[in-house]
Amino acid sequence: MNLQHLGNRIRARREKLGLKQQDVANSLGISPQAVSKWERGENAPDITVLEPLARLLGVSADWLLSAQETRRDVFDAAVLVSSIRGAHEKALSLHPREFALWANGIFYQLTEITLGREGVPIKYMGDQYLCFFAGSRKEERAFDVAAQARAILGKDIRIGLSTGEIYLGSVGHPDYARPDIMGEVVNIAFLTLEWADRKTRTGVGATETFVQALPVAVRQKLALGKQEKVRFRGVTEQVCVKELELSP
Repeated sequence: MNLQHLGNRIRARREKLGLKQQDVANSLGISPQAVSKWERGENAPDITVLEPLARLLGVSADWLLSAQETRRDVFDAAVLVSSIRGAHEKALSLHPREFALWANGIFYQLTEITLGREGVPIKYMGDQYLCFFAGSRKEERAFDVAAQARAILGKDIRIGLSTGEIYLGSVGHPDYARPDIMGEVVNIAFLTLEWADRKTRTGVGATETFVQALPVAVRQKLALGKQEKVRFRGVTEQVCVKELELSP
């Protein structure tokens, strides 16, 4: 195996997707130093992380190890999206610079919490935040971030959680492209956020699929509020969504 060749292919795919070494490390549950050593050709990924690495980069393991061009740009992940109640009114009442400072303070805390649970921040939109978690215990890690965000930011944060297959790719003009995630699971996370904001007391919602993927010990301690089967626009089947009781 040509380690330098392998490292170059890993780095090229990572940079094309707009991911940092830290993002790759978080998704695989390893250190950024390990990713750096791969890309420098000092050593190769362990066999146990080769397939997850390939899924994250949207290629096959064979492509990483050879010249085969097989692409796989979808993989399973837990998705978290959040917003802040009252952000629109705040945007109207503040100077744009002041609103940006306020939003950046929130985004900083959310990003630090996400990185602490080995998640990958994707983008910030007004007051909305989007991130994903891949690899082992991905739903539990996403849930932990939701609970920490609620504890730190209080009852005004609104959260939607879902899990399933996502597409990770670089979106936009090549000179300005940024990584993004897409797919029905991502849409459902946003729609669950809207549902939780409109119809629940806590403003925190998750799909039943997400809740069932949590460890039994977590589910046994989890308090659930409103539950509903919803026909979301643009989603082929009804989605069962549940209100999560997360104390600030």
